Amino acid sequence: MTNLSPWHATVLTLFPEMFPGPLGVSLAGKALASGVWTLDTRDIRDAATDRHRSVDDTPAGGGPGMVLRADVLAAAIDAADAAPDRPKERPRLLMSPRGRPLTQSRVRELAAGPGPLIVCGRFEGVDQRVIEARALEEVSIGDYVLSGGEIAAIALIDACVRLLPGVMGKAESASEESFSESLLEYPQYTRPQAFEGQPIPEILISGDHAKVASWRRAESEALTRARRPDLWVTYESAPKGTTKE
Repeated sequence: MTNLSPWHATVLTLFPEMFPGPLGVSLAGKALASGVWTLDTRDIRDAATDRHRSVDDTPAGGGPGMVLRADVLAAAIDAADAAPDRPKERPRLLMSPRGRPLTQSRVRELAAGPGPLIVCGRFEGVDQRVIEARALEEVSIGDYVLSGGEIAAIALIDACVRLLPGVMGKAESASEESFSESLLEYPQYTRPQAFEGQPIPEILISGDHAKVASWRRAESEALTRARRPDLWVTYESAPKGTTKE
C-alpha cells in the first residue's frame, strides 16, 4: 500500500512534553522534518471538564492507585478523531503490559497504513469500558511494567517510521535485519581487520557472495535456535518457499 498522505501518528498522553523526544533526532527526526510523517501530540487533560482538570479516580472495588476515567479518555479520543485532515479509519492502540506483544509483522502492517492513534496509559490502568467502547487494541512491547505508555509509544512509532519509503538508505537493510523471517540477524563486522587479536571471519572478506550469504543464514539460524527457541519454532514450521513470520 502506498500512502498518498504522510504517515501520521496521534498520541494521547498526560505528558505531551515527552514528544517528539527521541523521535525528533536521527532517521525519524529527519523524516519528521521533511514531512515523510507527522506527529500530533495531545494532552488528555484537555478533555477534562472540571476546574482541576481531573482525569482519574479510585478503582471500583477498592485497591491501590488511580484509574484513567472512561468519559475523559473517550472525549480525548473523539476530539482527536474529529480533527481535520486526520485519517478516519486508523488503528486505535493502547500501550499496555497486558496487550499482545508487538511483532515486526504488526509493525509492517502499521507502517503500511495511514498511521495509528496511540493512547498512553498511566496509573493503574484505563477504565475497561472505554477500551471496549472505542475499540482500543492493547499492545505490549515486553513483559515488564513502565511508568506509563509514552516510552512504549515512542518505540512503536520509531519501529514504524524507519520502514516508511525513503527513511532508510537501502531497502534491503530492512529485509535482512532481525525478525524479517522470524530469525535473529547474523553477526556484523567492519574495520579494523583485526581487533584485540580477533580477525573478521575469513569468509566475509573472501569476495564469494554466495558463501557469505550461506554463512549469514547459518549464523542467523544458530543464534535464533540458541537465544529465541520460540522464534525458531515459527521459522521451522513455516512452509518452504514462503516468507516466514
